[in-house]
Amino acid sequence: MAELLRTPLVPAAMIRSASTGTLEVKEPLNFWCGARVKPMAVKNVEAVYEPATGRVLCEMVPCGADEVDQAIKSAHSAFLKWSKMAGMERARVMLEAARIIRERRDEIAKVEVINNGKSITEARVDIDVAWQCIEYYAGMAGTLAGQHVQLPGGAFAYTRREPLGVCVGIGAWNYPFQIAAWKSAPALACGNAMVFKPSPMTPVTAVMLAEIYAEAGVPEGLFNVVQGAAETGTLLCHHPLVAKVSFTGSVPTGKKIMEMSAKGVKPVTLELGGKSPLIIFKDSDMENAVCCNGTRVFVQREIVPQFLEEVVKRTKAIPVGDPLLDGTRMGALISQPHLDRVLGFIAQAKKEGARVLCGGESFVPADPKLKGGYFMSPCVLDNCNDDMTCVKEEIFGPVMSVLPFDTEEEVLRRANDTSFGLAAGVFTRDISRAHRVVENLQAGTCFINNYNISPVEVPFGGYKMSGFGRENGQVTIEYYSQLKTVVVEMGDVDSLF
Repeated sequence: MAELLRTPLVPAAMIRSASTGTLEVKEPLNFWCGARVKPMAVKNVEAVYEPATGRVLCEMVPCGADEVDQAIKSAHSAFLKWSKMAGMERARVMLEAARIIRERRDEIAKVEVINNGKSITEARVDIDVAWQCIEYYAGMAGTLAGQHVQLPGGAFAYTRREPLGVCVGIGAWNYPFQIAAWKSAPALACGNAMVFKPSPMTPVTAVMLAEIYAEAGVPEGLFNVVQGAAETGTLLCHHPLVAKVSFTGSVPTGKKIMEMSAKGVKPVTLELGGKSPLIIFKDSDMENAVCCNGTRVFVQREIVPQFLEEVVKRTKAIPVGDPLLDGTRMGALISQPHLDRVLGFIAQAKKEGARVLCGGESFVPADPKLKGGYFMSPCVLDNCNDDMTCVKEEIFGPVMSVLPFDTEEEVLRRANDTSFGLAAGVFTRDISRAHRVVENLQAGTCFINNYNISPVEVPFGGYKMSGFGRENGQVTIEYYSQLKTVVVEMGDVDSLF
């Protein structure tokens, strides 16, 4: 058995004194049996970078087969205890975890920024959403119940909502802590255990969540963290003790996860890519419409000049720089290869005839410690059409493509002409049109006169290639539990013999 370490991954005093370019995490990043775990073998080590500086933040040592097995067996032992607790008992522990996160919100957000590059303003919202999600599902834990059905002759049947077992969560780099909470909260509320694999680019804050769950009083092993890339993910999907896999990430990886899970007939939840249309009608409140960070924006032709003028003005005014400063509104992208990829999309868009109205270039902030960071200026593209690469493919960067349209019927056809279906939005003062358009949009999450918000009380998930299953809301309980039917005879059994 590997050596267990019960000291905090990043002590509070170290976080408080940290600033951009100063934090180093030298401790092991795996967590099971209620503690951090030293790697069994240090091989295939990957450097993890601080996006704002390009400096090495820590090293990620991927888990091999024996370590994955240990983590899953640890989770299974915890599941056997946790699943026998009453819902209200589980709720008390989860509420304590939510309280600790709320209390340490600024510390967690700071580490999130250092590992992910997003602005501290955004990160604080992410941490708030995380504790709200855990609090929400704590409230549901005591309400899980079945049905009673009366049958002829005094017989009856009832159903039991039971946990699945050990669930695997596989996260993405864009919301590292929040995704870990979104996946673990409903799983734990239903009585399951979870083994979570964060993105290899953002391995740190999921371990902090594991430490918080342990401190809150979950059985040792209930929420474990294994580090690694595709190979570790494959080991998790194939493990016979894993009952379900929930994945957030790209469509190609999602297909592989589904294929691997199918070999064990394991249910999967997939939250995959998107290229979400935002439709702005000429009667919209322009002030609100330009505030939304859409990437595929359809604007009614009469107001295109006005919209472009306002959105370019606002985009140019976005403060880009040190993500730990309160005044910064856009931090760094996650990695140098990703920055190169996003800039490549802009170069391709220009080749295909799009016009860059602002941004779209590497950006070097004035602060010398940020000169190695992965920054770019946010970009607005005009003169786009539906066949351009920048309009069809998910860029995953600060690039808005603006497309004019004339009629409602036309824009619906064009908005739905994509293999994705994650989200969509419409801005209009005409309430009948708003509901009519939303009814016809092929997307799992739609917005009217706002965009890209995710309250934990409502389900989030996609249509088409953007995946299936849901996160958040009451319905997600169904994705982390199974139904058992029990039929009871109170009299004699009719014999056919």
